[in-house]
Amino acid sequence: MEDNPPADWETADGDVDPLLTPDDPDGDEGDEGDDVVNEAIIKPKKKLVQAEETKSKREHVNVVFIGHVDAGKSTIGGQIMSLTGMVDKRTLEKYEREAREKSRESWYLSWALDTNQEERDKGKTVEVGRAYFETEKKHFTILDAPGHKSFVPNMIGGAAQADLAVLVISARKGEFETGFDRGGQTREHAMLAKTAGVKHLVVLINKMDDPTVLWAEERYNECRDKILPYLKKLGFNPAKDLTFMPVSGLTGLGLKESVPQEICPWYSGSAFIPFIDNLPSLNRKTDGPFILPVVDKYKDMGTVVMGKVESGECKKGMSLIIMPNRTSVIVDQLWSDDDEVTSIGPGENVKIKVKGIEEEDVSPGFVLCDPSNPIKTGRMFDAQVVILEHKSIICAGYSAVMHIHCVAEEVTVKALICLVDKKTGDKSKTRPRFVKQDQVAIMRIECAGIICLERFKLFPQMGRFTLRDEGKTIAIGKVLKVIE
Repeated sequence: MEDNPPADWETADGDVDPLLTPDDPDGDEGDEGDDVVNEAIIKPKKKLVQAEETKSKREHVNVVFIGHVDAGKSTIGGQIMSLTGMVDKRTLEKYEREAREKSRESWYLSWALDTNQEERDKGKTVEVGRAYFETEKKHFTILDAPGHKSFVPNMIGGAAQADLAVLVISARKGEFETGFDRGGQTREHAMLAKTAGVKHLVVLINKMDDPTVLWAEERYNECRDKILPYLKKLGFNPAKDLTFMPVSGLTGLGLKESVPQEICPWYSGSAFIPFIDNLPSLNRKTDGPFILPVVDKYKDMGTVVMGKVESGECKKGMSLIIMPNRTSVIVDQLWSDDDEVTSIGPGENVKIKVKGIEEEDVSPGFVLCDPSNPIKTGRMFDAQVVILEHKSIICAGYSAVMHIHCVAEEVTVKALICLVDKKTGDKSKTRPRFVKQDQVAIMRIECAGIICLERFKLFPQMGRFTLRDEGKTIAIGKVLKVIE
């Protein structure tokens, strides 16, 4: 198969997973991708009008809390909300009580997010809870992804919208081991975050105040040293992309203020909130074409779509097109994090009311874009795929569920094109008959229906995916070429 585009793992050095290592030396995956988008698919027909002030000058960052079901993600989220003054303690306690009565204990955080009864009754946030808090420089939206095994597909949706991932690990004896061993969710979540293009992973080693731990440095190091090799294998660079911190979600220690020396003399690093506030800016491109993958939609005096702006800006009254069915729509109203605004830009979590399409004609995974620069659509594509965990071999004809940006689609492997050597990036001269665990292959994949996607090199957010089978994530991949 000579018509494969040149792969971009040529420069990957030995121990980095070539799949997830872009070809720029900084390893700043998203930015590199965005630059290329601007060169490659954009020759704007008209200059976008300079957007007026949106609601806050702070940079928008989506942070997803991931980890095993009892690691304490929601407790930490709730603490952050109260420490930054977004909810008061009494409200939080009230939610906790109500959530317990409805046996949704760990979800009280996401209840703190949706104060209107209707949304709670619908249980909308059971998808991925949403809250926001502001620091000096940034506006953070918390995506609280459930940690339960049956919830992983939702977790994928959450991670697909995140810029920063926070992996919460319980240091409590027994809990860390449960979360990290084969059946636990810690590994899978970290991997999904990497695939979703999360640039920085903060690992919070939580429950340090537990009687089995008592802020012991040995236990902290043990948890860190166990998970580090796995995170490295996923392609996180320990020097640049990873930060470990000891915290207690229950008492709030280590979140806003550093842990007092008398409690934890061995840790002198930053507390969590100041640290994420000072992370380097994501410098997103505002001058790209407008792209918004639809995460959800509903009817409210018209059709409202929700999602995160991946590129470009959009104003009230603009004409857009919904792909893949090419329906033209007009932007009627805009909300960013529930405040009505007149324009929106990259990184914002928005709702857009559009005229020109019925709610039932929109599905999650559709993409709202600039009519002069619509996103690619197709059923067949070539991709580079890393098989992470799969007992049996994978041959042509194998089918699985693919998650790409906000869409989940049945796919079939049409053909295996070649194997890729993880260390050298060399491609096999002959076509493999099968691939197995830990191998990297280039394969042609066919979707059941037409979906929106883009080459990973042009637009990483629209070109990376995971494959799931029997409730497990078995592979991660990136689109090399769309066959239209």
